[in-house]
Amino acid sequence: MTALLGISRLIDRVTEVIGKSVSWLILVAVLVSAGNAVIRKIFNMSSNAWLEAQWYLFGAAFMFAAAYTLSQNEHIRIDVVYGKFSRRTQHWIDLFGHVFFLMPFVLLMLYYLFPYVQMSIRSGEMSSSAGGLIIWPAKAILLFGFILLAAQGISEIIKKIAIMTGNMEDPTPYVPTHAPLDDMTPEARP
Repeated sequence: MTALLGISRLIDRVTEVIGKSVSWLILVAVLVSAGNAVIRKIFNMSSNAWLEAQWYLFGAAFMFAAAYTLSQNEHIRIDVVYGKFSRRTQHWIDLFGHVFFLMPFVLLMLYYLFPYVQMSIRSGEMSSSAGGLIIWPAKAILLFGFILLAAQGISEIIKKIAIMTGNMEDPTPYVPTHAPLDDMTPEARP
């Protein structure tokens, strides 16, 4: 289990570096969007390449941050139901979800994305819009994002098993969203 936890820590570190770095892509996308709008209004000219560059940047930010979101335990779940269970049951629910939902979906996406991206690169696929960009980088972003998500899914499975077997402390103890309000006296509540 020690070796697996080492692999998990490595995956978590890579995911964290990439996840925090891609936040800058949003700023770049906003600047590209603003620059494109200003040039279009002042000089009455624009390019589909600028619009597609915005899509690529937003897509990359979303796809590359998905694994980081999973690592931070920030993915969506139904807290009304989930919060009613013991922490051990929550770990079982998470493990079940990772093994039977997340990983099959991610692996299926990778199975289809590899040839999809490879064919796009080989053909030099271009945008159908006049003046548009090459398409394969956008497809490669999808592939890379799902590779990161698959790696993080493996890391999460390792950590859940380690926590449930007592080989690791729970790094994210569950605290219901409304727990601080429950601890407050009625007079102190907002």
